[in-house]
Amino acid sequence: MKYSMNAIPAAVAAMALSLPAGAALEPVTQTYVAIAQSAYEDSLITARKLHQAIGAFLDAPSDTTLEQARSAWVEARVPYQQTEVYRFGNAIVDEWEGKVNAWPLDEGLIDYVDAGMYGSESEENSFYAANIIANATLTVAGRTIDATTIDVGLLQSLHEVDEVEANVSTGYHAIEFLLWGQDLNGTGPGAGQRPATDYMLGADCTGGNCERRRAYLMAATKLLISDLEDITAAWGADGDARAALDGLAPTGQIAVMLTGMGSLSYGELAGERMQLGLMLHDPEEEHDCFSDNTHNSHYDDARGIYNIYHGRYERIDGSVVEGPSLSSLVQAAAADLDSEMRARLDATAAAMQRLKNSADSGEMAYDQMLGESNPEGNALVSAAVEALKSQTRVIERVAVALGVQSLELEGSDSLDNPGAVFQ
Repeated sequence: MKYSMNAIPAAVAAMALSLPAGAALEPVTQTYVAIAQSAYEDSLITARKLHQAIGAFLDAPSDTTLEQARSAWVEARVPYQQTEVYRFGNAIVDEWEGKVNAWPLDEGLIDYVDAGMYGSESEENSFYAANIIANATLTVAGRTIDATTIDVGLLQSLHEVDEVEANVSTGYHAIEFLLWGQDLNGTGPGAGQRPATDYMLGADCTGGNCERRRAYLMAATKLLISDLEDITAAWGADGDARAALDGLAPTGQIAVMLTGMGSLSYGELAGERMQLGLMLHDPEEEHDCFSDNTHNSHYDDARGIYNIYHGRYERIDGSVVEGPSLSSLVQAAAADLDSEMRARLDATAAAMQRLKNSADSGEMAYDQMLGESNPEGNALVSAAVEALKSQTRVIERVAVALGVQSLELEGSDSLDNPGAVFQ
C-alpha cells in the first residue's frame, strides 16, 4: 500500500528552497552511500561470525553452544536492522530484501511444529505444513519435489514457493526458527525452547531427522552470507545500487533518502510491525517472534532512520562513519525545521529505548506488551507508534523544504484504514 504526502500547508511550501546545488548535495549522498556500505559490511561480518558459531554448535551440540549460536544471531541483527532504511527508496535493495528478512513465515514449511498451536493445513498455503526437514520427497498440491539433498539450491527453490510470501525458507527468520523453535507462550513470558538435542546424531536425536535439520541450518547460514555479499558489493564503487543512485538528479537522490526514512517510519515499522500486532493483540505479528528479540529489531530500525538524517553510523568495531548530512541541508534551508526533525527523532529514540529497557530488564518482553489485558505494555508500544507517526509528518515537511514536491511512502491499513484489519 502506498500513500502520497499529505497536503502541504502554504506556509511550509513557501519556505521550500530550490534544491541545493549539486556541489552541496554530493557530500551528503557520499555519506549516505558510505553508511550503506559500512552497515552491510558489518551485517556480512556478523553473519560470518554466526556461521562460525553454528559450526561450533553442530560440532558439539549442547545447551552452551546453542546459546552461543543464538547470541551470534542476535548480534547479527544489530547492523542489519539499521540497513532497512535503505529498502523503500532503493529498488535494488527492496527487490533483494525478501531473501534475507521476509516475515512472517509459516514455519511448518521447514520443520516440525506443535499442531495444536499451529494447525495442520491452510486454505491459502498448500505448503503450510510441508516439513522439508522430515520429507525427502514432498508431494504438495499434485506436485512432487525432490528434497533428498538439503542444500542452498533447494532452499532457494522453495522460498516463497507458489508465490506465497509466508513460504519463507531462507534468511534470518528461517535460521531463527531453527535455533529457537516455536514460541508457544502466546503473550506470556518465554521465547522458543528448541533443545540442543534436535541437532544431535544417533540415539540422542530429538525431533527426528537431525541430520537433515543440521544440513538445513548450515545451508541457510551459507546462503545468508552469499546474499549479504551480493548487497555489500552492490554498494561498492562499481555496484548497481550506487550506480542507480548516482544516475538520479539531485532531487531524486534526496527523494530516495527521505522515502526510505518515511516508509520505514510510517507504513512498515509504525504500521505493519507495531500497530497491527497491537490491534490484534497477536504475538505472531512480532518481527523476531521465535527469539523474543523484536524489541531490539524495532530499536535498530529506528536507529537506522536516525543515522541517515544525522549522517552518522557507529560500526560494530566502534569506529564511526560520518559526514555531511540531510540535517545540514535542512539547517541551511530552514533551521527551525531541522530542530524539529531532530527533536522528533530524539522522541522516537526515547520511546524505543523505554520499550527496549522493559524487555532487556526481563520485566516484559515485546510479545507480552501486545497482550490484550496488558494496558501498561500496550501503552509502551502505542507511544512508539505515535512517535514514529509524528516524525514521519516532519519528514514530509523536510522533503518540501529540500525541493521534493512528491514523496510516495509505504502505508498500512492498521494506520490508514483500521476497519479493514478486521474484515
